[in-house]
Amino acid sequence: MIISHKFKFIFVKTRKTAGTSIEVFLSQLCDDHDIVTPIGPHVEPHRPRNYQRRFNPFPELVTRSGYGWRQTLKDWQQRNKFWSHTPARLIRARLPTKTWHGYFKFCVERNPWDKAISHYFWKKDLLGGQLSLEEYFARGEFCPNAFWYTDRKGNVIVDRVLRYERLLEDLAEVFEQLGVPFEGQLGVRAKSEYRTDRRPYQEVFSAEQRRTIEQACAQEIAIHGYEF
Repeated sequence: MIISHKFKFIFVKTRKTAGTSIEVFLSQLCDDHDIVTPIGPHVEPHRPRNYQRRFNPFPELVTRSGYGWRQTLKDWQQRNKFWSHTPARLIRARLPTKTWHGYFKFCVERNPWDKAISHYFWKKDLLGGQLSLEEYFARGEFCPNAFWYTDRKGNVIVDRVLRYERLLEDLAEVFEQLGVPFEGQLGVRAKSEYRTDRRPYQEVFSAEQRRTIEQACAQEIAIHGYEF
């Protein structure tokens, strides 16, 4: 997650959508007073800064815009104001209202079935290669993203949701609007080495697996109109 006071934008990081590559690129353009959260594992030349700060916990305690009052108080005590995948609703609660409304807020979304393939291979790598696709589905730990850019009523609260399927084109439009220098490439493909099966997802999933992902990611499918 990045908050750039220099370019007046907030980048909300979703999962398996090239978020780390975007962060590494943008972090090099940020000033010392901007907010850049850590990524794991670290990727050079990314440099986190200013993400551990005290914050006013009362807005989210009153509006229940965070995860819950216990977690809010714990974050406050530990100065854990922001982290890599901070949801937009919580960023909104922890920023001045003027900043939230005055900055351009964006994130990236991806076809949920294609995203599931990427998520599976990432999980498999974490487990030392010992995870079959059937076991992945049995675990039920999928990768819906709508939570990160919607409010509690399911309304999108960022200004633009970029499409992973046309990422560079969408980024070029946003960066031109913001005045961010961009030559058409991010220059890094972080975490892209996990996927070993490059077949289209339509050739990988069974009919039952297709429906399982459709149910798990129903909210983002409804918002963006993704189809198998």
